Amino acid sequence: MDVFKRALITQYRAALAMLRQQIESCPQDVWTSGEHPRNFWRITYHAIFYTHLYLMQTEDDFVPWENHRDGVTDLWPDAEPPVVEPYTREDILVYLDSIFDSVEEWVTRLDLETDDPGFHWYSIPKADHQVLNVRHLNGHVGQLSELLMAHGIDTNWVSTK
Repeated sequence: MDVFKRALITQYRAALAMLRQQIESCPQDVWTSGEHPRNFWRITYHAIFYTHLYLMQTEDDFVPWENHRDGVTDLWPDAEPPVVEPYTREDILVYLDSIFDSVEEWVTRLDLETDDPGFHWYSIPKADHQVLNVRHLNGHVGQLSELLMAHGIDTNWVSTK
């Protein structure tokens, strides 16, 4: 395996490990708090869902999580909130663990040499798209960390996993 793919795998896993800490540390009242679309649980699901999606070579290769609910990935202000019960931490952790366990297999299969990101809404090479995906995940990890810190809860930095 080349050095870049190995780096992607360890950084995806480190970010997912940090996300796991935040989910496990989050009190129930914080888990469901916040105004739509910035509820803690919804941000976690959004981060995991898009990490999963963009770990695929193309959008056609993506198979959603068996418990996926339409509309809950939307975090933009004009998104119509779907009327759904929040995912539980336990449900989200099952999804997160399945992604964590599959990262190496999925990254290994990626063709990072192509200029096609595999998603019609992007126009960047696949390698750039993977770096963007890690940045996106880490952006939400930081956002959730700040929400927890506002409630006196700190989590640890994970550099590699």
